[in-house]
Amino acid sequence: MVMALRKDAVRDLYRERAGSYDIAANLYYLIGFREAKYRKMAISALRLKPGDTVVEIGCGTGLNFQYVLQSIGRTGRLIGVDLTDAMLEKAKFRVEKNGWGNVQLVQSDAAKYAFSSGINGIYSTFALTLIPEYEAIIERASHALSDGGRFVVLDLRKPDRCPTWIIELGVAITKPFGVSLDLAERKPWEIMKKYFSNVTVTGIFGGFAYIAVGEK
Repeated sequence: MVMALRKDAVRDLYRERAGSYDIAANLYYLIGFREAKYRKMAISALRLKPGDTVVEIGCGTGLNFQYVLQSIGRTGRLIGVDLTDAMLEKAKFRVEKNGWGNVQLVQSDAAKYAFSSGINGIYSTFALTLIPEYEAIIERASHALSDGGRFVVLDLRKPDRCPTWIIELGVAITKPFGVSLDLAERKPWEIMKKYFSNVTVTGIFGGFAYIAVGEK
């Protein structure tokens, strides 16, 4: 079994991938994986409104920013946290190109990031499962959210009752982004039930991905 990557290995991997990340992510459309659609669904699940403060865990190159900013407007605030400097450089370019003055980028290990209080929404797309301390992050996020705030995760998972060869193929396809089979043992949606109410889990792409939503 291929083991999950250490944090330094994840950082190095995404440094290498930063320049081509957006293009590579779009290639999954060739197998029917509608990544942009799923990202929009996850952001919509946050139920954001103008003026809200939002934190993205593992923001990468900022692919989600436009969807968040459409909801929170110019009076809102978006904080993007990522471990990898090269990914944040791409995110910075995106922010400056679009003139988004209300986006703050923070280079930090998400497990050590100090959330401020009174946050209206916290989310992560295709990142949280890669972090060994994902449970601690979920717990701290629950304390940081204001009443009524939402925590949303969009990520991959191993579907139930699926042939082994399909699972192995899925791992091979996503391996360039640090995915390994043992990550299937990490189940953020189960941890969310300990810290949030009204937790829902929606399977997408035949159960190979999901959107989990919890309320403070």
